[in-house]
Amino acid sequence: MKNLIFIFSLLFLSELCFGQPPDGKKQKGVCWVGGRQEVTEKEIAILKKCNINWISQTPFAFQREPNTSSIRTDFSAGKVWWGESDEGIRKTTELARKAGIHTILKPHIWVGNSWPGEIAMKSDTAWQRWFRLYEKFILHYAVLAEQSKIGVFCVGTELHQTIGKEKEWRAMIAKVRSVYKGKLTYAANFHEEYEQIAFWDALDFIGIQAYFSLTTDKSHSVSELKKGWVLPIKSIERVHKKFMKPVLFTEIGYRSDTNAGIEPWVWPKEDSGAEISDACQANCYRAFFETVWKQPWMSGVYFWKWYPHGPRRMAQLDFTPQNKEAEKVLANGFRD
Repeated sequence: MKNLIFIFSLLFLSELCFGQPPDGKKQKGVCWVGGRQEVTEKEIAILKKCNINWISQTPFAFQREPNTSSIRTDFSAGKVWWGESDEGIRKTTELARKAGIHTILKPHIWVGNSWPGEIAMKSDTAWQRWFRLYEKFILHYAVLAEQSKIGVFCVGTELHQTIGKEKEWRAMIAKVRSVYKGKLTYAANFHEEYEQIAFWDALDFIGIQAYFSLTTDKSHSVSELKKGWVLPIKSIERVHKKFMKPVLFTEIGYRSDTNAGIEPWVWPKEDSGAEISDACQANCYRAFFETVWKQPWMSGVYFWKWYPHGPRRMAQLDFTPQNKEAEKVLANGFRD
């Protein structure tokens, strides 16, 4: 009996340890928009007022079509926006660190008239070429992350059609670890991808782009939205228990309109029938903090998205919580 109690105690402690962030503190993050303008201490200081302690930075590579094995990269400030350049990433990371804010570097592939989830090659030769080019792209940023002492590095984002190439992914992850000593994750799409990945054991966090549909009701009551989290939470728990890795929501976000919790993944310009509603957005934030944020496996979250120099046009329907009711909910949720 004593042996059984001891074993169950170890299992319980193991669950707690693997469910908590490595430093014991959750990542309270936003997705930082790398814009044309340089940032200063002033833009970083605003984050502190909302109790934000992490930002994600997103540089891009470009792929003309999802079925072509060509990836174009530009790393200099003269060819891409300052905030997405190597110089901008270094400077933003340095300014954030001085303010006590950590960084996750999360490179993306921008696909013409498509999205990364549709990237798929038509032959083994094309796949081999694609992985060579992608590896070159990702290792560049892994080296940059190590040089800048960035805390977490994301090896890929929503590349759903590629994850079946497990051997290639494991080899790439090993190469990333050879040049980068921080923590690793992958940002999997909420729609099945995170459940299908076999190489979570090679990473430090299970990363999810968490745009789960929470309701079909435009009223967006908090109680209804909380019910919408029941099934996703159960699904995430299954993956967590299988791999015993803490979970990061590498992205989550809601527009400020009446379809915010119905189809969170839809861009504002693609949802012209929606009505502006700061309350619907704010209630989606409340539902998150009252359900998922409390889970023992939850290691952090990054809300999409945060403009360093303030929201741009279309901000009323945009995902940003800035200058809206959702910003207050975020600040309160991140308070503890």
